[in-house]
Amino acid sequence: MAEDTSVKAAPEMEPKATKAKGKKGKRIVQAGEAHIQATFNNTIVSVTDKKGEILAASSAGANGFRGSKKGTAYAAQIAAEKVAEIAKRDHGMNSIDVYVKGIGLGRDSAIRAFSTMGISINSITDKTPIPHGGCRPKGERKP
Repeated sequence: MAEDTSVKAAPEMEPKATKAKGKKGKRIVQAGEAHIQATFNNTIVSVTDKKGEILAASSAGANGFRGSKKGTAYAAQIAAEKVAEIAKRDHGMNSIDVYVKGIGLGRDSAIRAFSTMGISINSITDKTPIPHGGCRPKGERKP
């Protein structure tokens, strides 16, 4: 005479299928912006619409490159190709304005990757920060 001691959840406690908050559908964006941040250690490429909302992003490190290989031009090219492919396939992008920041090796190869993927480049702007004035330089070494 064993009793069933399992507790069943009340019907109002069961999870309901709801739409995820903040999830947007795929938008068709014909023209956008590509932002390339090229440092000595990594290259980060992101594609945005004209308002600055990110549509796709990738980096050399996210594509499996590790250590000093992340700073190479080939790694930047692979990251840019991945972003361009996502932007073209999912969002229908066919023209971009490119904004480059930094002095890494991936600057030129990332820009070339966009043109080889069939996305036309309207303009290229260098947004690398340049110090004018800045901190006091370190003094000479004393003997």
